[in-house]
Amino acid sequence: MDDFLIRPQSLADFVGQEKVKSNLQVYIQAARSRGEPLDHVLLFGPPGLGKTTLANIIAHEMKTSLRYLSGPAFTRGGDLASVFTTLSAGEVVFIDEIHRLPPPCEEILYGAMEDFALHLVVGKGPGARSIRIQLPLFTLVGATTRVSLLSSPLRNRFGIVEKLDFYQEEEITKIVERAAQVIGVEIQPRGAEEIAHRSRGTPRIANRLLRRVRDFAQFFGEEIINEEIAKRAFTYLGVDEVGLTDFDRRFLEVLVKYYQGGPVGIENIASILGEDPATLEEVYEPFLLKLGFIARTKRGRIITARGRQYLQKVKEVG
Repeated sequence: MDDFLIRPQSLADFVGQEKVKSNLQVYIQAARSRGEPLDHVLLFGPPGLGKTTLANIIAHEMKTSLRYLSGPAFTRGGDLASVFTTLSAGEVVFIDEIHRLPPPCEEILYGAMEDFALHLVVGKGPGARSIRIQLPLFTLVGATTRVSLLSSPLRNRFGIVEKLDFYQEEEITKIVERAAQVIGVEIQPRGAEEIAHRSRGTPRIANRLLRRVRDFAQFFGEEIINEEIAKRAFTYLGVDEVGLTDFDRRFLEVLVKYYQGGPVGIENIASILGEDPATLEEVYEPFLLKLGFIARTKRGRIITARGRQYLQKVKEVG
């Protein structure tokens, strides 16, 4: 329930991603002035940066409804086609993790996006025939954490392509303060800054940490989240001053302990950690790369000098 309340409903309330936001404002105003649906939009970047929120905002600003779909949920082209045949004029269709759509579903999208029509083959063998089903005009918003996995034909059918980057700490602080106000939590500026500092530049993580710090504040018998309360909570949560968790530290330790710092393939790291390789690539690696603690090479992952210094510091403190 908190997530729904915290999520902004308009571009004016959306904090950060200024270039993306200003571009979308132009495109939306232009489309509305022409009385047309917005061109298809592709949003890409690490998880938790606001792709789903922006899809909701696009639908809200275009004064239409949002149809939420998940790429991994579809295995057959026919299943996706059946969804598109029920669309209303001007509706926004959001496909999360669009890079995980199988090829038959991608092929369905080609005609739907370009011609607003479905081109289906009915029957098999010599008796098979092709039929065309006209669709109402709609806007497809695709979200992906791995744009490189999208095929060129699909990627090229998006008229608007925007990349979301990690947020600045000042922006995350504003997001934390706004979220605290929405969910009725009193927080001091230094408390909000402490949460923002450990949020990996990611609003989703910031909002999650705010809720957990709120829980600890209540457990400690405190009504106001200040810097001291936040730091005490993070000690229990295992989130350090740069935002890394125990799992992040294990990732770095695997590189040093098992592979002398690398290079090593992500599959080998995932096997030792007991995690899916795609999860490591999409969820954990982006921030470690941003911090400069690891690097991707043609031969695999390596830990950098900065990453080794971090582990040494953790060892000395611990």
